[in-house]
Amino acid sequence: MGAATAERGQVIARARAGRQARSLAVIAVLAVLLFVTFCVSLSLGDFKIPVIDVVKTLFGAGDKATEFIVNRLRLPRALTGILVGVALGMSGAIFQSVARNPLASPDIIGVTYGASAFAVFAIITLGLTGTAVSALAIAGALLTAFIMYLLAWRRGVSSYRLILVGIGIGAIATSLTSYLLTKARVEVAQQALIWLTGSLNGRDWANVRSLAITLVVLTPAMILLVNRLRILQLGDETAYGLGLRVEWARLGLIVVAVLLAAIATAAAGPIAFVAFVAPPIARWLTRSPGPALIASALIGALVIALSDLIAQHALGDTQLPVGVVTGVVGAPYLMFLLARTNRVGSGG
Repeated sequence: MGAATAERGQVIARARAGRQARSLAVIAVLAVLLFVTFCVSLSLGDFKIPVIDVVKTLFGAGDKATEFIVNRLRLPRALTGILVGVALGMSGAIFQSVARNPLASPDIIGVTYGASAFAVFAIITLGLTGTAVSALAIAGALLTAFIMYLLAWRRGVSSYRLILVGIGIGAIATSLTSYLLTKARVEVAQQALIWLTGSLNGRDWANVRSLAITLVVLTPAMILLVNRLRILQLGDETAYGLGLRVEWARLGLIVVAVLLAAIATAAAGPIAFVAFVAPPIARWLTRSPGPALIASALIGALVIALSDLIAQHALGDTQLPVGVVTGVVGAPYLMFLLARTNRVGSGG
């Protein structure tokens, strides 16, 4: 019996070491792909710059003209996109892990819809711009999440109830947004529609700083909560048996996930499907039973970087908001997931 137990322990240890090695390899490859995409995006534009010159400029060895174009004109937009992708990727990973359901992401269950409704209200009704719109978008996301959690509570929160309530609240928020758009002047409605599509146009260093500071502040909370997240994935009964305060842990994780989605939405608008597609791709690549937060963050950043590259340069002089491209990528995956869920008769 002792020999058999020791052998099983060795098998488990080898499997765990193999998963860790695979995860590290995936993270390294994703980081390289992201850096290459990042440099290519900085090299393209009205004034094309060789990629090698972009790399030199990023490390402080470029000439003055290249430094101005790269560091002042193009770098804030590219960094904003990467940080938004990181925030959305981690937010989606936390939501899907907490709910144990691939449909649970902030852009499916209503969080970003609530942020959008408040932002459109700020633009159309209050005539606000810039930071004020971002602040109201964050407030809208937090209020939506609070109402969603409150309505889903029945001596605890089940994943299905949370998703269904979130979809309902998202539908209400979408209706309010549509109503506001119909009452607005054409030029104001056009401004709001650009924001609603999700765009990186005009992003500056202020956006980069606010995103970076928020991510730095939230990172310790994520590190503290990640072990609780792994326990929650075992099921509520097992988590209770291991001494975890399930509802407090779930609430803390949801708050962090909502804040991540809120700051991303406030910075670039509701960029669709990034938080939805990044976590399952990360879990598939790493073969990880856990949330794969780092891989999800890198994939979220890579999806936005590639989508923005396509949106800016694929159609010649016609530039699209980045949200258009992510929507084209994410919508087929949503339909596939719904079809598969319908076939197996489960929540995914």
